[in-house]
Amino acid sequence: MEQSELQSPKSPSRQGKTRWAWGLGLAGLVCGPALLCCLPPAAVAQPALGRLTTTMPQQAIGGLLWDRHEVSVEQFRGYARATGFVSRAEREGGGFVYEAGWTQKPGWTWQSPFGRPAVPQEPAVHLTFDEAQQACQAWGKRLPTDAEWVSAAYTEQRTAPPAPFEKGRTYRWPNGVSARASHCLSGCGNYPGLAPAGVLDRGLGPVAVGQTPPGVNGLHDMGGNVWEWVNTGQGQERVTRGASWWYGPDRQLVEDVATKPRDTRVAYIGFRCVQELR
Repeated sequence: MEQSELQSPKSPSRQGKTRWAWGLGLAGLVCGPALLCCLPPAAVAQPALGRLTTTMPQQAIGGLLWDRHEVSVEQFRGYARATGFVSRAEREGGGFVYEAGWTQKPGWTWQSPFGRPAVPQEPAVHLTFDEAQQACQAWGKRLPTDAEWVSAAYTEQRTAPPAPFEKGRTYRWPNGVSARASHCLSGCGNYPGLAPAGVLDRGLGPVAVGQTPPGVNGLHDMGGNVWEWVNTGQGQERVTRGASWWYGPDRQLVEDVATKPRDTRVAYIGFRCVQELR
């Protein structure tokens, strides 16, 4: 595993190509560099896998069909009801958020990301890598690899993309020439987040999936809103891409490669799926 310097989300340092690693201990503490908290994968529920249906709109990019936006609470609820799925955050009383240290929040789950019932189109969060992968597989899909995610996020591949996008051009941001249309902490669009007033000490929470304008390849929120799990990593770490509402636009850049333990279950990480073109 490439040596990573553990960074707390509030005090990042940047040197060249950035790699970020989060450690989420059992007590909700940030672990030091000598203990990256790469715990064994959680003992997650094993729903019967099948080809469940979903109403997710898709976009053909290369040899894959991409979910146009992050998986919503409404879509994930259909999967959970069909399979009897219960997340690790639900079993353990709640997911986590960063408040001068990792803090477990009672009742914060994919169904109630900030302790109150979610808006149906809110992105589904507080899910581990394996839980996200299982949901994708139940729909006959999978999580993308990091290389697939980067290609779709930054290089326009549609035959006749609408202006201002240009076929074959690789952009600095997933939204094109700037991050202004994305949802982030500051320096992006002026969107009201979905977190109830007073529950966060930083940021406003995510916006509904598909609310921001489509970016490169017609995909929504590849930059900002919530981090997205991808199926690349070493050991118990997996990469997340695109940054979230908790960070500024600099975290959306291609050189920002964030890694987290695969059992991380927090308010900032969601996912989208891809499907092989047949």
